[in-house]
Amino acid sequence: MRKAVPFLLVVALTLAVTSCGMAEKGKSQNEAAAQEPVKPETRAFEEARSTSEVSAEDTKSEPSEGSGVLVAYFSVPEDVDTSGVDTVAGASIVVRDGEKLGNTEYVARLIQETVGGDLFRIETVEAYPLDHDPLVDQAADEQDENARPQLASHVEDFEQYETVLLGYPNWWGDMPMPVYSFLEEYDFEGKTIIPFITHGGSRASGTVGTISKLEPGAQVLQDALVISRNDVADSEETVTAWAEGLGIKN
Repeated sequence: MRKAVPFLLVVALTLAVTSCGMAEKGKSQNEAAAQEPVKPETRAFEEARSTSEVSAEDTKSEPSEGSGVLVAYFSVPEDVDTSGVDTVAGASIVVRDGEKLGNTEYVARLIQETVGGDLFRIETVEAYPLDHDPLVDQAADEQDENARPQLASHVEDFEQYETVLLGYPNWWGDMPMPVYSFLEEYDFEGKTIIPFITHGGSRASGTVGTISKLEPGAQVLQDALVISRNDVADSEETVTAWAEGLGIKN
């Protein structure tokens, strides 16, 4: 019986030493694991899970990266003598700070100055005549042929724009055919199109609805800016107020 006691003590001490060793080994492994970098696939999963836990209401207020505003316009300033003219030179042009601008071009600049974004002029490979009668005749012929004039200017990285303000004059109750070329060149899916139109008495002539049909995947603002060519030269306050009311800012 006396010999059994020392033996039991040895066993107990051995077990204690073994347990301490295992505990220290487990502790070292845990510390090492804590210092290891998280694997890329694990990190991606955790980030995705974290993102999915954000409420839909929170994500609505965050603007998308790469969002932007494009002010695109088509305008043909007729060749009118502007000698001695400070404000308006004719029915189709405006003189601003000594520079001759087409009506729609003038409105486009006012809008861009108000909301920011990029200004883009829709231009064709074949230049339009600057005299009134040949210009309107060519416009009528192009409509009869349902022509798509080849464009000389192109938007770089069109995908970055979420909002496109699109300006054009009313020609023979319709959009100029180069505007059709522009609309058909790019993918407007998911974008917002905001028209602004200058006219000689026919107002928008249903062109806003035409844009909606051409671009069913886009949101087309029905409350377009429509300005008579006789009012363009004095339209700065009207244009600015309308642009500010859109609630967009690049």
